[in-house]
Amino acid sequence: MNIAIITGASSGMGREFARQLAASLTKTDEIWLLARKRNALEELAYELTSDRHKHMIKIRTIAIDITDERKLARFAEVLMIRNAGISVLVNCAGMGIYGAFEAQSRDEITETVRLNVLALTQMTKFCLPYMKKGSRIIQLASGSAFLPQSGFAVYAASKAYVYSFGKALRKELKPKGISVTIVCPGPVKTPFLKHAYGRYGKMNLIKKLTTAKPEKVVKKALQDSKKKKAVSIYGLSMKLLYQATRGMIR
Repeated sequence: MNIAIITGASSGMGREFARQLAASLTKTDEIWLLARKRNALEELAYELTSDRHKHMIKIRTIAIDITDERKLARFAEVLMIRNAGISVLVNCAGMGIYGAFEAQSRDEITETVRLNVLALTQMTKFCLPYMKKGSRIIQLASGSAFLPQSGFAVYAASKAYVYSFGKALRKELKPKGISVTIVCPGPVKTPFLKHAYGRYGKMNLIKKLTTAKPEKVVKKALQDSKKKKAVSIYGLSMKLLYQATRGMIR
């Protein structure tokens, strides 16, 4: 049995990855949707398996907080028991809070690092033994990974880690035929923006004007993943930023 795993699947980019993968995967038996919100996962599963979509792939929902190491360890036990091959791993779970570092609470900072860095790394580690030649890993980073960002210090640093980790892992896994693609979008119209800017400030005009639709970002990411590209960047502004900073972030 082959499975695809998507973290952060209850909303935003993760939800869109689930929709597009469910419609396009042909050699995968199940998609496992992971997130904390059980109701949102079940609603998505119903949508993906309804008659009007006619998806043949089976959807399995797993309500889990992947920042909880004990729960994540139990998930690893499930992987071991099922011993299923993993065709695609999409690490979408993430968070960020806009505002001065000193104004943010210790809990907000800790949660950002735990989710964006530690949980992503551990999920990748647990899934890797079940991947083989042709398997794909998609790590959701951000255009924030390219440069430090005042007002987004912790978030940008955490995404710089995802970028660096993904590039190194890609090189390590190339001999095994396992590809790694790092997705680096700019602002995307998802609930993330409201959460990120809800307490300490407002998004500037440039970011508002360059905000992309999740459907387009995910479509580009999946195309680039199939082509085994290292980095997936949607939109002219992000491509220009990437080219301008490329020498600094290699």
